[in-house]
Amino acid sequence: MNTTDAKRVLETALICAPQALPVRDLELLFDGAIAADTLKRWLAELQDDWAGRGVELVRVASGWRFQSRPEMRPFLDKLQPEKPPRYTRATLETLAIIAYRQPVTRGDMEDIRGVTINSQLLKQLEDRGWVEVIGHRETVGRPALFATTRQFLDDLGLQSLDQLPTLDGASPESSLIEQIEFGLSEPALPVELDPPELSPTELPPAAPLPAATLAPEHELPVLPPDPEVPRPAP
Repeated sequence: MNTTDAKRVLETALICAPQALPVRDLELLFDGAIAADTLKRWLAELQDDWAGRGVELVRVASGWRFQSRPEMRPFLDKLQPEKPPRYTRATLETLAIIAYRQPVTRGDMEDIRGVTINSQLLKQLEDRGWVEVIGHRETVGRPALFATTRQFLDDLGLQSLDQLPTLDGASPESSLIEQIEFGLSEPALPVELDPPELSPTELPPAAPLPAATLAPEHELPVLPPDPEVPRPAP
């Protein structure tokens, strides 16, 4: 099989795949006869081949996939006139805290935000596949440690946490809003009624975390719900 035909096979497989494909899966297309470095070179060439079109080949955390370019979004939205519900400030703040400070416990999040976090909010983030429990902190009660998932990176079109937008004085959740709204193709969370009282710009610096016990498969890096209830003053 020559290079042109091999690239056509790769292109077809990626276009037809329902999700991103890692290189190890793409190797199966050629019965393992093609080295990974060669496949990566062909993928880079395919990226160039699709330059200037409305669809692009990108690499995300789970592998490679075709997706529409950002400038095509206004036109594609016309095919789906029903807008998904926007993510609330409380949801984005919680997600941003996990993304930037992970691994964190629910207590850590509540200390940062200054309010009690509704357990349903965390469950919805877990159900969406963005957040998961990766272990437990070795302290009283052994609270669960939350971290973001590979699916979270895929939905935002990122390869790793290093590609999260830098804060540069902005609040974490405001840095994520644009990527979240563009990266998601389906509604996930309902609208919350009450915004938190603590401004995200007032987030304190992250404190060192105590030792934690992680689940074996993880290593450290890498509706409306009930209204939020302010935590009582100590």
